[in-house]
Amino acid sequence: MKRTHASTLVAFGFVGLAVGYLVELALVSAGAQAVVPPLSLAITLVGVGALVLAFAWPIRQAVRGTATRRIDPFRAARTAVLAKASSITGALVLGAGVGITAFLLTRSVLPAASTVWTAVATAAGAALLLAAGLVAEHFCTIPPDEPDEEGAARA
Repeated sequence: MKRTHASTLVAFGFVGLAVGYLVELALVSAGAQAVVPPLSLAITLVGVGALVLAFAWPIRQAVRGTATRRIDPFRAARTAVLAKASSITGALVLGAGVGITAFLLTRSVLPAASTVWTAVATAAGAALLLAAGLVAEHFCTIPPDEPDEEGAARA
C-alpha cells in the first residue's frame, strides 16, 4: 500500500468544501435553518485521531526494533489502512467544516458567534484527525531494505 498523496488530500478537501457550502446554501435557500455540526463532532474527531495514534505506536516500536513483543502483520496492515482512511476522512470533513464556516461568514446577517465557533471547531478537529492519520501512516511504514553485500557484488 502506498502512502497518501497530498494531491488526494487536497482533492478531498475541495470536495468537502464544495459540498459543505452548497448543502448549506440549498438548505437556507429552501427556507430551512443552516445545519452546523455540534461540538461533540469535533471532540469525537480528536478522540478518533488519538486512538489511531495509539494503535500505530506499537507498530512504530516494532519497526524500529524496540518492541517487547512481536506484532501481527495483519494488525499492522489494518492499522495502516485505518490511518489512511483517517487522513482522507479528516481532509473531507476539514473541507466541509471550512465550507460551512465560509457560508456562515458570507451571510449579510451573521449568525451567533457560538455557531461559527462550532463550525471552526469541527474544521480544527478534522485537521487534527488528518494529521494523526498521516503520522500513523508514517509509523506503519517499513524502512527500505538495505542492499545486501552479495547483491551489490553481483551487480
